[in-house]
Amino acid sequence: LGVILKHAGLAVTSIKIDPYINIDAGTFSPYEHGETYVLDDGAEVDLDLGNYERFLNVSLSRDNNITTGKIYQHVINKERRGDFLGKTVQVVPHITDAIQEWVERVARIPVSEDMREPEICIIELGGTIGDIEGMPFIEAFRQFQFKVNRENFCNVHVSLVPKPTATGEHKTKPTQASVRELRGLGLTPDLIFCRSEQGIDESVRYKISNFCHVEPHQVINIKDQASIYHVPVEMLYQNVIDILKQRLQLSFQIPRPKKFMVSWRRLADRAENLRQFVTISLVGKYTQLQDAYASVIKALQHAALATNHKLKLTYINAADLEEETKSKDPVKYHDAWKALCQSNGVLVPGGFGLRGVEGKIQAAKWCRENGKPYLGVCLGLQCAVIEFARNVCGHKDANSSEMDPETKHPVVIEMPEHHTGQLGGTMRLGKRQTMFNTQNSILRQLYGNVDYIEERHRHRYEVNPDFVPELEAAGMKFVGRDTENVRMEIMELGGFHPYYVAVQYHPEYISRPLSPSPPYLGLIMASVGMLEKVLTSASKTEVNDGDISDEEITNLVKTLSYPDKLRGATTDSGTKSPSRPGSEDIDGGADSPRDGM
Repeated sequence: LGVILKHAGLAVTSIKIDPYINIDAGTFSPYEHGETYVLDDGAEVDLDLGNYERFLNVSLSRDNNITTGKIYQHVINKERRGDFLGKTVQVVPHITDAIQEWVERVARIPVSEDMREPEICIIELGGTIGDIEGMPFIEAFRQFQFKVNRENFCNVHVSLVPKPTATGEHKTKPTQASVRELRGLGLTPDLIFCRSEQGIDESVRYKISNFCHVEPHQVINIKDQASIYHVPVEMLYQNVIDILKQRLQLSFQIPRPKKFMVSWRRLADRAENLRQFVTISLVGKYTQLQDAYASVIKALQHAALATNHKLKLTYINAADLEEETKSKDPVKYHDAWKALCQSNGVLVPGGFGLRGVEGKIQAAKWCRENGKPYLGVCLGLQCAVIEFARNVCGHKDANSSEMDPETKHPVVIEMPEHHTGQLGGTMRLGKRQTMFNTQNSILRQLYGNVDYIEERHRHRYEVNPDFVPELEAAGMKFVGRDTENVRMEIMELGGFHPYYVAVQYHPEYISRPLSPSPPYLGLIMASVGMLEKVLTSASKTEVNDGDISDEEITNLVKTLSYPDKLRGATTDSGTKSPSRPGSEDIDGGADSPRDGM
C-alpha cells in the first residue's frame, strides 16, 4: 500500500505495533522473531521495519516501533513523576490515550530524504485479532477512528484464505470469524486483503463480502507471487489506489495506467525473468529459520538483481563444518563441505556466542586459501581475523575474548564501554562513520571513491588494535576505521585474492532493491567473475553471455554511493556523491538472548 501511495506522489511513513511486553527486539533470540533490525538512531526493532524502509526508501526511528513494554514504561514513568495528579492509572483511558498520542506524534515526523511531513501513515498491528495482549491497541484505535474523523481513518484487515488439499476449495470461515471478532471490538474493515496460495474465484469473493459487511470490490485477493515485488503491482491491478483515494478523500491525480509505477513493474518483471544463477553459501548459526537473516538475504537478492543473476542461496550450519561433527555425523560434515566447495561465493554473517564459531573460522580459512570470494559481516570479520592470526601470524591460540577469555592472543576484544550484566541496548548501535585510509581499496571503489561512509552497527566485540600492526604486516589490510582511528571497520586481504572482504558494520540494513549494498554487490560480482572487469573498465563486451554489459555495470559502480541522507559522504573533491542509480526510480520503492543477530 505504501509503495502505491508513494508513487502517487504522497509522503508516506509507517508504524509497527508489537503487542509483546519487551521494550524492544534487542534481546530476542533469532528463533523467536527472526533478525533484530537496527535503525539509524540505534534502535533494535522488529524485522518488519526493515521491509518498510526497503519498500518505501525511508529512514525510520525507534518511535516508529511501538511495543506494550514501551507504552507501559511511558505511562508508569509519568505516574512516578506525578503527572496524573493522584488519579488511579488504568488501561482505559491512560494506556489507550498514550497509544493514540504516540501515533499522532510519530505520524507527523518526516522520514524521507526531502523531509516532507507525511500525509499518510500506515500502521501495522501485529498478532491476531482476539489476542489478549493486543486488546489495549484495538480499543485505542476504536476510539481513534472517531477522534480523527472517518475520512482520515481506513481499516485494512488481512486474513488467510486456506485451500485444503482434501476439499480443493477455498475456506472463508477463518476470515468470517476474525472479521466478526474485529467488529465485536468496535472496528469494521474498509478493505479485506485475502492471502491465498492460489487465486480465489468470484463466488468466494462474494461470500466474504456477504458475511463480512463489505462490498465485493473491497475484497482484495493477493495470491502467492513469483516475487514480493509483484505484490504492489497486483494491488494496483485490483484498483486499490482508487478505493483508497475515495475512502480517504485524497486529492492526488492518478497518472495514466501505462506510466503509473512503471519502474516498479519493470523491477518485478526483471526479478521474475532472470536466467543466470549465482550460488552463495551462507555459513551461519540460525540457518533453520530464514527470517533470522532477512536483511542479509534481501541484500544478496538486490546485488544479484543488479548483475542480472538470480540468487541461489545455500544455508550451511556453521557447526557442521567443524571437526566434532566429522566424528559424530560424517555424512552431515561432508555434505556441508561439499555445499561450501560448490558455491560461487561465501558469506559469513553476524551472531553471538561460541556455537558454530570454529566452523565459520574454517570457512574463512578455506576461502582465503582457495581464492573463493568471501564476505564477512560483524562476527564474519572477527572470524576472518582469528583465522589469519592463527594460520598466517602463527598464534595458534588466537581467539576472541568472548569465546576464550583466557587466550594469550585476544585478537578480538570486548569494547571498553560495554557494561556487563545487562544485555538490552548495551551494544555499539546505529549509524556510525567509517573513514577510508587508502585509495587502494576495493570497497572504496564500490562505494564511489568517497572519503567516508556511514553504516549501521550492532556489536559488543571488536578487533584488538594492539594486534593490527602485526596483522597488516602479514598482508591483512584494515582500509576503513572509525573517526578516532581506533576501531577496525573494513578489512581487505592483500595479494591476488579476487574478493576477501569483511566489515564490522551491517551493510545489509540500508540495501535497497535498485540500490544494492556495495559490499554485497562486490561479493556477487566477484562470484560471477565480473568484479575485476568492472573495476578496471578493461572490457566492453557482454558478461557471461548475459544482457548487461561491462560498461553498464561499470557506470553503476562509478556512481554507486549511498543517498546523502543515509551516508553523508563526500568525494575527494569535497562535493557530495550522487545517489545510487535506480534509487530515484524506486522512490517509495533458539539460543540465549546473547545470540541476537
